[in-house]
Amino acid sequence: MPVMMKAAVFVEPGRIDIVDKPIPDVGPNDALIRITTTTICGTDIHILKGEYPVAPGLTIGHEPVGIIEKLGSAVTGYQEGQRVIAGAICPNFNSYAAQDGVPSQDGSYLAAMGLCGCHGYQATAGWRFGNKIDGTQAEYVLVPDAQANLAPVPDGLTDEQVLMCPDIMSTGFKGAENANIRIGDVVAVFAQGPIGLCATAGARLLGASTIIAVDGNSHRLDVARALGADVTLNFRDCDVVDEILRLTGGRGVDSAIEALGLQSTFLSALRVLKPGGTLSSLGVYSEDLKIPVSAFAAGLGDHKINTALCPGGKERMRRLMNVIQSGRVDLGVMVTHQYKLENIVEAYDLFAHQRDNVLKVAVKPA
Repeated sequence: MPVMMKAAVFVEPGRIDIVDKPIPDVGPNDALIRITTTTICGTDIHILKGEYPVAPGLTIGHEPVGIIEKLGSAVTGYQEGQRVIAGAICPNFNSYAAQDGVPSQDGSYLAAMGLCGCHGYQATAGWRFGNKIDGTQAEYVLVPDAQANLAPVPDGLTDEQVLMCPDIMSTGFKGAENANIRIGDVVAVFAQGPIGLCATAGARLLGASTIIAVDGNSHRLDVARALGADVTLNFRDCDVVDEILRLTGGRGVDSAIEALGLQSTFLSALRVLKPGGTLSSLGVYSEDLKIPVSAFAAGLGDHKINTALCPGGKERMRRLMNVIQSGRVDLGVMVTHQYKLENIVEAYDLFAHQRDNVLKVAVKPA
């Protein structure tokens, strides 16, 4: 086995490079995964731009599909050579935060370094790959707490079919789950990037009777319709707030999902929400949000605002792959481009500038 590998690392804002790194050593609770496919996420673009801080030299990426190369001595129930995925969020499920029902916010592994409180709660710390530890845009990745975080890929599913599970599908579906959707609800989903498209698919699976998808890209709106949207609105062609209120007879939507992370989309989602409705926020915000009194009914509208960092763990991944295997949804259509790892800087440029109707890029080390 080689001792060095290629990895895409954050150098400084505006720069990600391919470098040589040592292949990680495997501890008793870890697993070393040889990456067969990974991808670039919108959060990686925030990192590239310097909008989300990570340490220089950190390997980026958090969406692994691969093969177990080596197992730690304490990891049972898996075999070397087995195809697996791991969630972008890989908590220690023995932690206080996990047992409190918020495993995505588990920073227990940081406590020994003095980087979080003694009980291990830290916002976003369950997201380790490409955030706190080396990530997946490399030839190999070390999966911590592998017993809880590795999920076998069912026979017959391709890398591309399960590539959305570690983050995009889990995040989008969590947005729909957090929207408190009930059978027969009217739901508006603002932004139809990869996460918004998954939120649209999730809203359909949860029983929404009318799903209104909003974006400024006609191609994405076509994909949204294929994934379950009943109405598509291009914000370049109409005032979407007025149009959604017209479509709902002035009532507003039961749930609004904000999947971009901008003040404008958050405000639009709030303005179309009925009294007592739920706003589910999925965006990664890089500036302070402002909530106008009128849109918030002076704080008296019984509105609910839920935020989320997607769930991880092997059970979450198993359920998502079940949805794909059953044919309930096909997210492989979102993989629009393929690049070799050695050309990932070019792939970043394509994805960051949203050229050529890109949705998701499959990045393959070999």
